[in-house]
Amino acid sequence: MKPHGWIILDKPLELGSTQAVGAVKRNLREAGLLGKGKDKTKVGHGGTLDPLATGVLPIAIGEATKLCGRMLDASKIYAFTIAFGSETETLDAEGDVSETSDHLPTLAEVEAILPQFTGPIEQIPPKYSALKIDGKRAYDLARAGVAVEMKMRAVTIHSLTVSPELVEGRPSAGRGSTGSPLTELVDEITLTANVSKGTYIRSLARDIARALGTVGHVTMLRRTKAGPFTLKHAISLDKLNEIGKGADIKDYLLPLEAGLDDIPAFDLTPDQARLLRQGQRLDEQDLIGNPAINGLFLATEDSSPVALAELVDGTIKVVRGFNF
Repeated sequence: MKPHGWIILDKPLELGSTQAVGAVKRNLREAGLLGKGKDKTKVGHGGTLDPLATGVLPIAIGEATKLCGRMLDASKIYAFTIAFGSETETLDAEGDVSETSDHLPTLAEVEAILPQFTGPIEQIPPKYSALKIDGKRAYDLARAGVAVEMKMRAVTIHSLTVSPELVEGRPSAGRGSTGSPLTELVDEITLTANVSKGTYIRSLARDIARALGTVGHVTMLRRTKAGPFTLKHAISLDKLNEIGKGADIKDYLLPLEAGLDDIPAFDLTPDQARLLRQGQRLDEQDLIGNPAINGLFLATEDSSPVALAELVDGTIKVVRGFNF
């Protein structure tokens, strides 16, 4: 049977999101699960993660690919380290240094500035990004030496705090193991941000550093949550490769509905399920008395997904139908 659901990869450094999708396809092919032609199993990711970033990368398989757009719109949580004193062309450790500053902030100053970057804000995306300008990727234009003008965009930072824990062996602030007072200067800081779609952490780091009277760039970026998926759901690339060597994919595959845990579900009768599968609508009265029916919900039959449906003006219509 074709696999349908989610593989959550703990993406390693230097692996691109498209390469990660390719790795899943390769393992499915080696396991005899990819198929060919019209029967080929679809695979897609739920949100690009830079090669220099690590962490949660949701990869949709089969019918779950119909939910990739919803996953792209979901909020995400990142842990990231800002190194103060130098800004680079790419705003991360990969680019050449473009500006330097001798000024370093204190931990107290960092904590005091974070509220300015919490809530609805505007930011200018990095010129080395995948955004398209006149049909071309911004990073391709920047690498070709073309002057790139990035437009301001509105995003939302739901929360932004100094990370209290160690992240990949780095202290939350650039300080000794015994800790430092709030007034001691820090050369780097690790923050945790819960952000809306479209937020560029590299731009956020740049803007925080500049607001502190210095410059900075990202030296570590790790996504710890994407939509409903966290690191506890994630598997390593080595674990993923076990699928191609004969391991049961069921041991690593989360169900399609795992990507919809923020909406209610309602089990339909066979007749109701048939109507929705045919693209027809149901009247609200058909499901009257069910508290789950209020806006968007997952319609199921015998607990198996039938459609992502929505109640609008007393009528239940299909948003995305699933074919198993």
